[in-house]
Amino acid sequence: MMVDKRLELARQEHKANKKFFSRLKARPPRDLDEQFHQNHEEVFAELDCLECANCCKTTSPIFRDVDIDRLARHLGIRPAELVERHLHLDAEGDYVLNVAPCPFLGPDNYCSVYAARPRACREYPHTDRKNMLQILPLTLRNTLVCPAVGEVVRRLRTAGR
Repeated sequence: MMVDKRLELARQEHKANKKFFSRLKARPPRDLDEQFHQNHEEVFAELDCLECANCCKTTSPIFRDVDIDRLARHLGIRPAELVERHLHLDAEGDYVLNVAPCPFLGPDNYCSVYAARPRACREYPHTDRKNMLQILPLTLRNTLVCPAVGEVVRRLRTAGR
């Protein structure tokens, strides 16, 4: 299924996913993390992020000080210069990119700073983390950005029927 179709399907399923997550919060299964992780592995065995890169095209990761230092060192510039060129503080006081798509994303959807990318990029889309129950709101938002997250959630939701 094409990326655009997967994202449209996620938009159509948003209410159902929200309702499903409400039920999960009320009565979480003991193996919720394992269910997420299993579906994560299966979905990412089938999908190639390089065909999409929607996360890099539409959202900004949060840059912590350690991320800024690592990326600046990788680029051979001072951290202050990286901030001045590429980042700003958002409403929550976090450093985020000035523009989307990410200025480090190439036309081939490869990241030009992959080895030095921020932790938020390294962990995205977060469907293989521990304590998934705590990040269900983030996961729900990510279904609208990442086709893989939409598929992970779809499989979880339909498995319970």
